[in-house]
Amino acid sequence: MHEPVKELYQPGVSTVVRDILESVLAGQELNEADAISLFGTEGAELDALTACADQLRRASVGDTVTFVINRNINYTNVCYMGCRFCSFAKRKGDADAEFFDLDEIVSRAEEAWARGATEVCIQGGLHPDIPGHFYRDMLKAIKAKLPDMHIHAFSPFEIWFGARKSKMSYAEFIQDLIDHGLGSMPGTAAEILDTTIRKQLTRDKLTTEEWVEIVKTAHQLGLPTTSTIMYGHIDGPEHWAAHLALLRDIQKETGGFTEFVPLGFIHHKTPLYLEQAGVRPGPTRLEHIRMHAVARLMLNGWIDNIQASWVKLGPELAQQMLTAGVNDLGGTLMNESISRAAGAEHGQEMHPDTFLHIMRNMGRQPVRRNTLYQHVTVYDSPQIVPVAQLSQVAGGL
Repeated sequence: MHEPVKELYQPGVSTVVRDILESVLAGQELNEADAISLFGTEGAELDALTACADQLRRASVGDTVTFVINRNINYTNVCYMGCRFCSFAKRKGDADAEFFDLDEIVSRAEEAWARGATEVCIQGGLHPDIPGHFYRDMLKAIKAKLPDMHIHAFSPFEIWFGARKSKMSYAEFIQDLIDHGLGSMPGTAAEILDTTIRKQLTRDKLTTEEWVEIVKTAHQLGLPTTSTIMYGHIDGPEHWAAHLALLRDIQKETGGFTEFVPLGFIHHKTPLYLEQAGVRPGPTRLEHIRMHAVARLMLNGWIDNIQASWVKLGPELAQQMLTAGVNDLGGTLMNESISRAAGAEHGQEMHPDTFLHIMRNMGRQPVRRNTLYQHVTVYDSPQIVPVAQLSQVAGGL
C-alpha cells in the first residue's frame, strides 16, 4: 500500500477515475480499458493521475533521476523502406546522402570516449548495398579500439534486414552480433504495435509479429533492449493502451526491457503529415504528460525506468515530466540526426550540466548511469536555476 494521494480527493475527480487510481496504488494491474479512460483525463483528474504516477515512481526508483553520457552514430541515412513518418531517409544518389565507413564510425566513437561517453548508440537506414557482415564489422572495429565502450545498436528493423542479407535466422544473427561486442539493442522501430496503424506508417515492412519475435529472441539470448512508442499521428488511446499492454506481456515473459521511452511524432517534414489527410501534428502537451504518467502506472513493477526524450520534448517539458512518473532523461547524444531530419526543434546535444540543472530544479538527486542503469556518478546537493534559463544553459540546443 502507498501513502494517500491528496489529489485523488479533490473536487472534479470522478469516482471512476478515483477508483482506477486507488486500485493501482493498492497493487492492482492497470488494464487496457482503464488506461484508455486515464488517457482522457484533464484538470483535477490529470493532476490526480500525475500525482499517483509520481508516487509510484518514488516507491519504485526513489528520488534519483538518471542520464547517460553517450553519442548517437547514424551511420547512413540511405534507406528504401519508405516509412511515411520518416524524413531521415535518402536515396543513394541524393546530394545529402551519407554513408560512414568503418574509420569514420570508429573515429566518432573514440571522440565520444574522450568526452566521457560510456555508450555509443548506432542506428542507420537500411542501405541496399550494406552486406550482412557490415553490422558485425562495425562492432569489431569499435571494440578493437575501445574494448570497454558499451555498444547499444541496431533496431529490430536493422536486425530483420541484416538477418535477411546474411541468410541467417534472427537468433543466429543476433548471437553473432553479441559474440562480436553488441551490448544491448534499441527497441525502436516499434512505432505503434498495431497491424492496422503499422500498415499505414510502414506499409507493413516490419510487422508487429516480426518486431515482437526479434525483441523476444534478443531477450532470450541475454541481450537487453529498450522499449518505445511513437504516438500523436493517426493513432489514439486504444492503440496506446494495447501497445503498453503488449510491452508488459513481453516483459513478464522475458524480463529483457531496461526502460520505456515515449517518442512523440515529429510531423514537420514527414510524408505522412504532408501527404495524408487527417494526420495530427504530433501529440499535445497534455498528451505527452498523460503518456508518461499512464506508462508509469501500466508498467509499474515490470519496466521501472520511464524516460523522457528531451530531443522530442525540449528541456522545459522534459523537466515537467519528472512530476509525471519519469525517472530518466536519456543521453547527451552528441549527435542525433533522425529527429532533426523530421524538423525537431531541440538540437542534437545536451550538455551534462544541463541535465544536472533540470534535475536539481525539481529537488531530485542527479545520477549518471551506464546503459544498463548501473550508477556511475552520484552528484551533490541541488542547485536551483530558473526554468527560463534552461534553454540558455543547454548551449548547443
